[in-house]
Amino acid sequence: MVNFYSENDFELTHEDELEQWIEKIIVAEGYEPGELSYVFCDDEFLLKINQDFLNHDTYTDIITFNYNLGKQVNSEIYISTERVSDNAEVFKVTFADELHRVMIHGIFHLCGYGDSTENEKSVMRAKENEALAARKFV
Repeated sequence: MVNFYSENDFELTHEDELEQWIEKIIVAEGYEPGELSYVFCDDEFLLKINQDFLNHDTYTDIITFNYNLGKQVNSEIYISTERVSDNAEVFKVTFADELHRVMIHGIFHLCGYGDSTENEKSVMRAKENEALAARKFV
């Protein structure tokens, strides 16, 4: 089950379609959907999490806490809608496209993909692009 929460004034659209899309990607990767919570927040909220839990003093667009049980994907995923908005402008894409890319990026981490090396980043970006192309909504 995928749950969506907001710690700021952000309102997510297409919740049912997003849940189906996310679960479909998880299954396609050979995993089983478990309990997933997305929390949308502002930069300061996510910075505090980054400082308190990861000892990083930097802004970021996403933090994914992995609570997987074997092949069952369970997580809390925190996303700064401010970072997503800024990044959408930088990359010249719509807010929805960047948001969905970030949302599925966290899922791919939970399914075992990394992004530390150039090769891993290339694979991650290809997986994100494939997932975005598979959406039936926007």
